[in-house]
Amino acid sequence: MQQMTALDKMYIVLCAFFSVLIVICNLTYQKFVYLPILPFHTFELSVGAILYPLMFMLTDLIAEFYDKKRANFCVRLAIAMNIVAALIVTGMDTLQATPWSKIDNTLFHQVFGLYGLGFIAIIVACYTAQIIDIALYLWIKKLTKDKWLWLRNNGSTAISLFVDTFTAISFLTLLGIFPKEHFWLIILNSYSYKLFATVCNTPVFYLLVGMIKRFIVPKKVLLAEPLLNTA
Repeated sequence: MQQMTALDKMYIVLCAFFSVLIVICNLTYQKFVYLPILPFHTFELSVGAILYPLMFMLTDLIAEFYDKKRANFCVRLAIAMNIVAALIVTGMDTLQATPWSKIDNTLFHQVFGLYGLGFIAIIVACYTAQIIDIALYLWIKKLTKDKWLWLRNNGSTAISLFVDTFTAISFLTLLGIFPKEHFWLIILNSYSYKLFATVCNTPVFYLLVGMIKRFIVPKKVLLAEPLLNTA
């Protein structure tokens, strides 16, 4: 039996982390919070959207060191995990709470009951945006001849995040989960935060790429594969 390499193990970790993040974000999207991270503006957005830029950074990492097939598989795996989570939560919502339960039927349904209604909208938006992000990332990488890491990271994510934000919020508003009068406000706050966080994550992305090349990717692979040499 062939032993797993460090790159194989890293791929498994990235896929697992990505799947966990999507499940958490989709379970918590109904809570909206104030996020005063700028001195001149306070974001009002779903708590589930806070970690979205990190999710796209993970798929960009996979696209950087693996191929399109593996990156797309990671997205499909995460979608499958979401379906499993949705089925489990829906089943739990049908069970009768005991009289002494701190969380009664009504409260549990208010928090998790709409998970099923918004599930399709969020999954469709997330899957579409991630596929676009991976394709754009690799296209920009090829177009720039493996230069300008910041461009393919920020460019692909900026476009795909808008697709995700607009699609998800549109569906959730049509379903009545989000109020119609706050439609554009939610989109503006959610997308502007995601774009801001993506730009701020650029140094972290450079750091991660550098560390992976230094400690995980074998030197013979770097010498043999010029696509891994990033400017």
